[in-house]
Parts: sequence; C-alpha cells; structure tokens
Amino acid sequence: MTGARITAYIGIGANLGNARASVEKAIQQLDTLPATRLTGQSCLFRTAPIDAGGDDYINAAARIETRLQPGELLQELQLMEQAAGRERRFVNAPRTLDLDILLFGSQEISTELLTVPHPRLTQRAFALIPLLQIDPLIAIPGKGPAHSFVTAVAGQVICKI
Repeated sequence: MTGARITAYIGIGANLGNARASVEKAIQQLDTLPATRLTGQSCLFRTAPIDAGGDDYINAAARIETRLQPGELLQELQLMEQAAGRERRFVNAPRTLDLDILLFGSQEISTELLTVPHPRLTQRAFALIPLLQIDPLIAIPGKGPAHSFVTAVAGQVICKI
C-alpha cells in the first residue's frame, strides 16, 4: 500500500434486492477504503442484462484516487461484494453487487485474477457510458479514446435515472 496515488475507475452494478440502494452505498463505501478517496461519480443508469436473464441492472461508475496496488484494490472490492451478499453461482448470474476495476491509471494488467482495462469495457454501454460521463476525454490504455467506442454500444439500451 505504498507509492503514488493512482487514479482508478470502478464499474458498479446490481440487479438483486434494492439494487439502487446497493449501488449508492457502494459508491459511498469506496471513499472509506484504505488509502483511497472518491473523486468522482456518474449518475445512475438502468440497463437490461446482457447474456443473462433477470431484472434490469442499476449501474454507475466511480473515480477514485488510491495508493492500493491493483491486487489489493481488487481484494477490497471483493470484500465489499461479499458484505453485500454477492454469490458467484454461475457466469453472469444476477447479483446483489458487482464491482469491477475498469481502469487503473494507464496500466495494462493481465493476471489470472485481474485484467485491466476491463476486457469488455469497450463492448458494454453500462460500463462505457458512465465512465465517459465522469471523464469524456479519457483514453483506454492500449485501445485509444474511450469515446471512439460509443458507436459499438449504440444498440444497447441505457437509461439515466
């Protein structure tokens, strides 16, 4: 947990229980993580599940500054998911809370546990649009300007709440 502060972006989603309250609470909890502070957040959005069934999702994104290393941040996010009752029964299962590291500074990370930039960031409106709301000019490391991927997700319904 040493080193310079890194700006990271977190994707947040839920579609079980009181999804809106879960997402709002998660945004506030990010500000309480060790060596981390919340520096920005998107609006909340409603989206239909992709490659899955279930209720619509409530999604958002948050910008944080952190001294945590990527693996430490991932561990903290997974603890938050567990505390919210997240169960990983099958791929794309409905969830009480889903927290993903979308970007971690300008780093490209590929380990068994973590891939950053998030591998589907450029393919999912529920991640890309909230990210762009926080930082319209952000670039995705190894891919280019995030806004250049908007046309690829234009067919996905996303509604600001």
